[in-house]
Amino acid sequence: MRIMAFDYGTKRVGMAVTDPLQLIATALETVHARDVQDYVKAYVAREEVEVFVVGMPRQLDGSDSESAQHVKGFVRSLRSAFPAIPVETIDERFTSKIASASIAQSGMTKKKRQDKSLIDSVSAVIILQSYLERRDFHR
Repeated sequence: MRIMAFDYGTKRVGMAVTDPLQLIATALETVHARDVQDYVKAYVAREEVEVFVVGMPRQLDGSDSESAQHVKGFVRSLRSAFPAIPVETIDERFTSKIASASIAQSGMTKKKRQDKSLIDSVSAVIILQSYLERRDFHR
């Protein structure tokens, strides 16, 4: 079974998924926030998903950021639409900066590096990798 991760934004949602052995995190797509439920429904119809992981935006002091309320609403909608799949959240501080730095080091053109949907999908991969590392550490 796979693990699916989300970097939720009110405009775009970056998504990543593991392989069936839950070893490798791979970017899926970035879709418009209004289309994410339909995308996930189609995905879980063809692939088994064990858990959803959603990046939770936090301030430096660990408190919720302003956008956390939107993410909490997204978490509630996932739980409602997919009651059999648990939803976990993970601190996503700095993931966009890490994603931008990783993309910058990749040698892509400046135009491609500034593609916000690419940053969102790479952020989702980083969220998923962080989740996998934390899970493996606690086993």
